[in-house]
Amino acid sequence: MSDRPDHSVAEVVSLERPITILVIEDNDLNRKLFRDLLSANSYVVLLAADGEEGYRVARERQPDLIVLDIQLPGASGLDVTRWIKDDPATREIPVVAVTALAMRGDEQRVLAAGCDAYVSKPISCGEFLETVNRFLT
Repeated sequence: MSDRPDHSVAEVVSLERPITILVIEDNDLNRKLFRDLLSANSYVVLLAADGEEGYRVARERQPDLIVLDIQLPGASGLDVTRWIKDDPATREIPVVAVTALAMRGDEQRVLAAGCDAYVSKPISCGEFLETVNRFLT
């Protein structure tokens, strides 16, 4: 008889910490789309409807990644990105900006504000998941 515990592969996998993604998006339909898409790919999804709530959740829950709309009511996504990147508790969390901003220079402005990647709306599900996975694998 072996001293090794008898764990099935499923049991071992279930012991791993789930990957958590915070989605900060004010549009209900977009928030649901991101939640469903990420959940279907085995991510735990946290949701926030505005920048202040999103920043609070990021500090409290320490997600592995933040998906952030840039055009938010109140504090913009660029403001929220600066808060996240200026805070020692959250600065290491990658931020993927998702935005309808598509004018020349918008991507550079978003990246200069501290976002780690930029995905334009309407999103391509494949491109979006590829971008997310790039920061989590």
